[in-house]
Amino acid sequence: MLRKTLTLAAALALMTGAAFAETHEVKMLNKGEAGSMVFEPDYVAAAPGDTVIFVSVDKGHNAEGIKGMLPDGVPAFKSKMSKDFSLVVEAEGLYGIKCTPHYGMGMVALIQVGDATNLDAVQAVKQKGKAKKRFEDIFAKVK
Repeated sequence: MLRKTLTLAAALALMTGAAFAETHEVKMLNKGEAGSMVFEPDYVAAAPGDTVIFVSVDKGHNAEGIKGMLPDGVPAFKSKMSKDFSLVVEAEGLYGIKCTPHYGMGMVALIQVGDATNLDAVQAVKQKGKAKKRFEDIFAKVK
């Protein structure tokens, strides 16, 4: 009887943790509040275990992790063009995201998971075109 109770308690604990995970939606847009070629929102504060869904509202966009702008141990990722993409964020730190074809036009976003443990490394990455200015604005949102 004790064994069944412990097994049930363990199962409930796992289910309860999953129930607290949040889902954040980021739209991939040709035009948004911040101008043309944007992720909206461009900054997401998440917790480990949350899911960030990149929604392909307008065709011709994707979500790709920027080299040097991911927490240690997080593998590189790149979604398919014009498709929704789900990213479960487990590792604490900052995740720099770009739309591959519109990176130079400033289509970038930042996900903060817990503490910004890799802030110095992320800010040291050289940016292209309008991405540099947009990231300056986004970094001001980091807590």
